[in-house]
Amino acid sequence: MPSTPAPPLRCPLCGGELMVHRPTDEGSRPRLVCGAGHSFDAARQGYYNLLVGKGTVFEADTADMVAARFNFLDAGHYRPLADAVSQAVLALVQPGQPFTVLDSGTGTGHYLRAVLDDVSRVAGDVTAVALDISKFALRRAARLNPEAINLVCDVWQPLPVADAAADVVTVIFAPRNAGEFARVLRADGRLVVVTPRAGHLASLAAEAGMLAIEDHKDARLAESLAGFFVPESARDVDVRLRLTPGEMADLAFMGPAGHHLDRDALAVKLEAKEPVSGVEALFRITVFRPAEGAA
Repeated sequence: MPSTPAPPLRCPLCGGELMVHRPTDEGSRPRLVCGAGHSFDAARQGYYNLLVGKGTVFEADTADMVAARFNFLDAGHYRPLADAVSQAVLALVQPGQPFTVLDSGTGTGHYLRAVLDDVSRVAGDVTAVALDISKFALRRAARLNPEAINLVCDVWQPLPVADAAADVVTVIFAPRNAGEFARVLRADGRLVVVTPRAGHLASLAAEAGMLAIEDHKDARLAESLAGFFVPESARDVDVRLRLTPGEMADLAFMGPAGHHLDRDALAVKLEAKEPVSGVEALFRITVFRPAEGAA
């Protein structure tokens, strides 16, 4: 369970302050409780489920997709990207000062883990809140990042985070709720977004049934955030991978294509490839600052 300062949370039902309550009796799990009495128990794996109301139309990643992603990321294939994201966040930290990170669409938590490892060596108290729609992903993330508050929620709904609470919001291959990100960021905070570039995984995409990266993606990203955020800087990260057929199957299956692909059939299809094949991953890390009057 988290041992960092009280997270800046708000109740998804009433909007009141949501605090962590840790019972003293042995065997009981922590709860998130607001002043109105709404309560959310921690799951056995350490995350909290804050999905309320009629549910979401957003399709959560399945257990098999999450397992493929965990295996691929845990092998370190995208570690250069994780390090680059961490460097972008670290540039925002004032040494010895408290720092709050909101990781929206945290997935298995590997990128947040890299950020926390670096930030905790420089900042004072570090508070981390991780959001994802998939309970299967949060089970993994809560084990990898036990010091974070890991929350199952729909990022298209009002976020369960207080106003002006975060120093940075990180969004890595995840949906972007511009208005809510602007609300929860401090005036001097930053939004760090990772997107794939044209040609990303091109040698694998067509063969595996993955969608190609659309043209003019940067323009569409800026347009989706317009009125709330202004681009400040961008950095390209290229990762040249050497992957076995099984690793390529995990890579294809762990993303959006996994919703309509069969992992085992894909693995059989890719067995015809070389024992170790080259695949190029192309990313862009864009840092946005809040637009004037956006909060």
